[in-house]
Amino acid sequence: MAVLQIEHLTKDYGHGRGVFDVSFNIEKGEVYGFLGPNGAGKTTTIRHIMGFSRPQKGTTYVDGKNSWENYYTIQKDLGYLPGEIALPESLTGTKFIKMMADLRGIKDMTHTDYLLDKFELDPSGGLKRMSLGMKRKLAIVTAFMHDPQVLVLDEPTSGLDPLMQEVFIEFIKEEKSKGKTILLSSHIFSEVDATCDRISIIKDGHLISTFVADDLRHASSKTFKLEFNSKEEFERFRNENLEIISVKRHRNQAKVLVDDENINNFIDIISGYDLKFFSEIKFTLEDYFMKFYDRNTDTEGGAANVAN
Repeated sequence: MAVLQIEHLTKDYGHGRGVFDVSFNIEKGEVYGFLGPNGAGKTTTIRHIMGFSRPQKGTTYVDGKNSWENYYTIQKDLGYLPGEIALPESLTGTKFIKMMADLRGIKDMTHTDYLLDKFELDPSGGLKRMSLGMKRKLAIVTAFMHDPQVLVLDEPTSGLDPLMQEVFIEFIKEEKSKGKTILLSSHIFSEVDATCDRISIIKDGHLISTFVADDLRHASSKTFKLEFNSKEEFERFRNENLEIISVKRHRNQAKVLVDDENINNFIDIISGYDLKFFSEIKFTLEDYFMKFYDRNTDTEGGAANVAN
């Protein structure tokens, strides 16, 4: 049985806002990427997983328990990092950590001290005067201080500097190696690509693609960019029996999609042309994501679907 299950979740706030018939499962030990821009429905989905909101339709489960009906029970082994952090500004960071430890019944602070050291956080200052980055670190420490087996992370590195973002990515890899189950909701491609086993893309409250991350990283098709030294060569090339996915006529450029099994034939074809340059274009998670969103380019034609 999956650790996290979302089945036909719908919450309609009107005017196209909300989530609509969203379904996916996350298995034990899996890091699952939930990718989309702000407002796409990531946080709404997470609030239902956490039991904070009641679905209009569908159900969410944590370890087989209905999230809404078992709100208090599921919190015991969940680590939740919200996208927007609201902390009691009258406290110091140290007092806030103690308060959270008391609420969770934590007596041994060894793991908490490990987290403070890892994320280079001195919590002694007042929360009111803490920077956004320090507040984010404090939220990370208190989300993980009870060493939960299930982590639900909503834009976890928002407010962190690039070096600390890398520390966080390595931390997620460590947690994964311990068999933790992790939902990572983000709009930052690098952290999703670096950590996730499977990825879902959400747009306007609808899941529009779900795929295994390695299928995208090791796609059997390659994209090549070519520029020809003359308009005549460029036009002649366009008549070849190849999958030309975009062209720039004013630059005599073309992009071609080639299956691995046809690479030798492709090299034979282009060896008969007068080329200015020829190079492979690495297909990234961002490239795949942007296929589903409007993007202004000066190309004719679109990118090919590499991941299914």
